[in-house]
Amino acid sequence: MRELAGIVTLVAGFGLAAAEAGFRSPESLVRNVYAHYGQGVPELSKGLPRDGATARQFFDFPLRKAWSTPRAEPYDFLVQSASWKLGPVAIAVVRRQYDKTYVAANFDNHGRRVTLNFILVNGPEGWLITDVETPHDSLRMFLEQFRN
Repeated sequence: MRELAGIVTLVAGFGLAAAEAGFRSPESLVRNVYAHYGQGVPELSKGLPRDGATARQFFDFPLRKAWSTPRAEPYDFLVQSASWKLGPVAIAVVRRQYDKTYVAANFDNHGRRVTLNFILVNGPEGWLITDVETPHDSLRMFLEQFRN
């Protein structure tokens, strides 16, 4: 009986390790991105961190290094501004196409309307961001442009 309990615990631990990388739904991933842009606890109000652990949790493999590489960007792409005071964030799945899901995030930042389209993929690690688009730019192009 103890062996069975040990095996169950081990399997559950592997499941938690895999779940730490991504998220269980596209909406929860985008909600968790914007949880880092609040006005409460200082740790949650500095924007999405640029460390390796955060990159592994939120982004697919090709985007991880670009996200966590130090750079001097003129603004935070995910809020389209150097500072933020966000209104409510509306999140909606726009379409599911083959292996990608497109999720729109709409919010006001200092009274200016912002719309971003997250392109998400679902893999063994859970849901991860493969790119984020605006009408004029994408996160991948933005990070490449301001690469040191």
